[in-house]
Amino acid sequence: MGILRKGVAYMKKILLTSVALAALAAPAAAADLAVRPAPAYKAPPPIVYYSWSGCYIGGNGGGVWVNKNFALDNVVGPFGGGVFFNNAIGLGSHTASSGIGGVQAGCNYQVPGSGWVFGIQGDYDWMSAQADHVDPFLGLTTIHSKAKSLASVTGRVGYAWDRFLGYVKGGGAWEQDDYAWFVTAAPGIGIAASETRGGWTVGVGGEYAFTDWITGFIEYDYYGFGTRTVGFPVIGGVVANLDIKENKSVVKAGINFKFGPGPVVGRY
Repeated sequence: MGILRKGVAYMKKILLTSVALAALAAPAAAADLAVRPAPAYKAPPPIVYYSWSGCYIGGNGGGVWVNKNFALDNVVGPFGGGVFFNNAIGLGSHTASSGIGGVQAGCNYQVPGSGWVFGIQGDYDWMSAQADHVDPFLGLTTIHSKAKSLASVTGRVGYAWDRFLGYVKGGGAWEQDDYAWFVTAAPGIGIAASETRGGWTVGVGGEYAFTDWITGFIEYDYYGFGTRTVGFPVIGGVVANLDIKENKSVVKAGINFKFGPGPVVGRY
């Protein structure tokens, strides 16, 4: 029994000593916690979106293909406008091609918080697309055409994925053409005419913003100019009227310099 009492007393001493040491250590630990700095919170970087809103001006270049179909509608005399020949005769067709180059300018508006982009654009291009063919009716004459210029005013609707914009366009178009109809064996003998005609155009393209202020694009445009009657003065007030049907295809690429709002900062 004496040994047991001694053991219990010894255990009590150890327990009391441990409690005392823990009580002494607690304030020191609390002090350490009090002076330890809290971790700093860093907000994530903001998301920056490219804005297509603004106006631009630039240049373009590419290729053009012009399809023309000719028919002799009538020949009109000098007296009272009398028609002494009226029987539409097919005179064949040809396709002319050349390079094309010009300028364009326009403005875009991107709906806030959306990828939809609406715009308007005007362009003017120079070309020298010329070709000729021998008429299939008699095989004695040659018809020559030269497309000189092309202009359009179009509306654009597109959708942007940040710096890439896909779009469609459509509107009115105008062109200038020269013609010559001459004897195949004697090119110096012939008649000539010129015209400016209006039509319509539709197109599709893609544009990418290389920097906040410089974008590049590539597009395909189709132009429909329908059928127009063009008068070729012959001699003494006699005019040969040819019905000329035309359409064009244009593939071009270009650079735009943008003016307007910069990138838009989005939410976190």
